[in-house]
Amino acid sequence: MSTALQTDRYELTMVDAAIGSGTHDRECVFEVLARRLPDSRRYGVVAGTGRLLTLIENFRFGDTELAWLRENAVVRSETIDWLADYKFRGSISGYREGEIFFPGSPIFVVEGSFAEAVLLETLTLSVLNYDSAVASAAARMVSAASGRPLVEMGSRRTGESSAIAAARAAFIVGFGATSNLEAGRSWGIPTRGTAAHSFTLLHDSEEEAFQAQVDALGSSTTLLVDTYDIAAGVALAVKVAGTALGAVRIDSGDLPVQVAAVRAQLDSLGAGNTRITVTNDLDEYTIAALRAAPVDSFGVGTSVVTGSGQPASGMVFKLVAHRDSAGEWVSVAKKSAAKATVGGRKFPFRSLDHAGVAYRETISVDAPPAASPTERSLHTTLVAAGATDQRYTGIEGTALAREHHASAVAELPDEAFRLGRGEPAIPTVYT
Repeated sequence: MSTALQTDRYELTMVDAAIGSGTHDRECVFEVLARRLPDSRRYGVVAGTGRLLTLIENFRFGDTELAWLRENAVVRSETIDWLADYKFRGSISGYREGEIFFPGSPIFVVEGSFAEAVLLETLTLSVLNYDSAVASAAARMVSAASGRPLVEMGSRRTGESSAIAAARAAFIVGFGATSNLEAGRSWGIPTRGTAAHSFTLLHDSEEEAFQAQVDALGSSTTLLVDTYDIAAGVALAVKVAGTALGAVRIDSGDLPVQVAAVRAQLDSLGAGNTRITVTNDLDEYTIAALRAAPVDSFGVGTSVVTGSGQPASGMVFKLVAHRDSAGEWVSVAKKSAAKATVGGRKFPFRSLDHAGVAYRETISVDAPPAASPTERSLHTTLVAAGATDQRYTGIEGTALAREHHASAVAELPDEAFRLGRGEPAIPTVYT
């Protein structure tokens, strides 16, 4: 399906005017960056790249799109003719999906003519801003969970398409599963889910509800025990499923107190291997507060799909260089108050100490620095002359991003994982 109209009108009117002035073919370099991190965030995570590359491949104007533009007089007929042949034929490089980023990081670089590159601005920011916000929040939840599994279950708290994107972003940074079946089908993410309170309320008794679920799913299932009374629910769960019961889920109450009581009750009933999973509006702070509690796994909904209060990453798409009328490269930058940018093509590297811990991000302007064994280059080629590197797309690309994130986050210093306010985990230096 064409993604060409998933954009802002001014992208097309700029192209229209540039065609009129004869500047639409000037070679340009655009960069995506975040000027700052949200309060209390020590790092961000790049996510959405694999989705975006496929959407760019589908950014084509077919007869239906062109007819709508013509009927609504969005651009002139000359531009309609130009759009009819549009396909991105430039190059894109950037941080690999799952990579860590900091303020000023040039995470996505689009090179091509002004017209073909600027058309991708809205789609690029739409994907990277949301997916990276979810991934950045989810990564904090993963570190707060201290190795215990997390399931993404926020589909009912966001748009239907965003739900799928959020599940993918959370999986990349370490969530183990999602409740969303389309995310499972599209991106190869394991899916989880058993029953809601309505299933218990449907039956004449809680015991009958538990029996029906165990009959259908087996004793290894997870029974929701807080519809009425938690202690009574736990007792019934073990009575119905036996001591081989897989898990119980708690979705309400004072979780530290409830979890401790349920653990003691399960042990006293001989169900020492029955796990406890908690849900109940969790975020990174409530997960961290449960570190000492005998919780075995977490289910997170609203907070993960909304970026834990930061639903966008604040990324911008800026022109940093172009060829002038004489064919010479010119660096350009904004000077607006609080929105100034740095001109010139960027080449980012991350410096690592002898233990492999990151201590600085260096961004070289206009020319890459000399190669060093203690520095890791952060850019990779994603699209070359219009051809997408398919390794970074689809189910395989999602798995690769998850793998890369695990290695990238392992380079961070310990202070990166603090949840309180503070500076970015490592400084960024321009050279």
